[in-house]
Amino acid sequence: MKRTPLVILYFMVYCLVLPAFAFAQTDTAKIDIPMKKGKVNYENTSKNIAGKAELFQRARHWFSTVFPDQPEGKAVIDEQAGTINGIGLFKVIASDSGNYYWLKFNVSITVTDTGYTYRAYNYYEKPIEKGITNEYSKIEYRWWDYRQGYPWSVEDKRLFTGLNNNSRTLLTSFKTIMDK
Repeated sequence: MKRTPLVILYFMVYCLVLPAFAFAQTDTAKIDIPMKKGKVNYENTSKNIAGKAELFQRARHWFSTVFPDQPEGKAVIDEQAGTINGIGLFKVIASDSGNYYWLKFNVSITVTDTGYTYRAYNYYEKPIEKGITNEYSKIEYRWWDYRQGYPWSVEDKRLFTGLNNNSRTLLTSFKTIMDK
């Protein structure tokens, strides 16, 4: 009986095991966060014939319902100009151990006689972890590194998935109110 050389056995094992390591290290899930001039930017413009006054009342109601805790003096609501500008805030849970992030961003709504524009931009993140006290920092620095394959932590995928899902949910809820 002929024996298989040890080198060939090692090569065969290597060929069988290599794909498992390659797939385990590659995260193919793409997070589609919209950018404008290098900044995270969720924006939607829509035509609507409901009239400026009606659209503005819908937008104002949505804004005060979704973001009821506006910092004092931060929300600027100008019915004459048809604009609402304020601060949005939501929480993204990033780990099973209880770590989470506060994401703060600017919300700008402009209503005209023919429609409206919604924009969420200027995102900042603040990690909440035991033993760490951080201030808010621009999310784009972290997002850039993540897209280049250099995540800051194992929680980055959950952070960016949460940012994208929450921002898109806000936009969808706004469109639902405005287009009814």
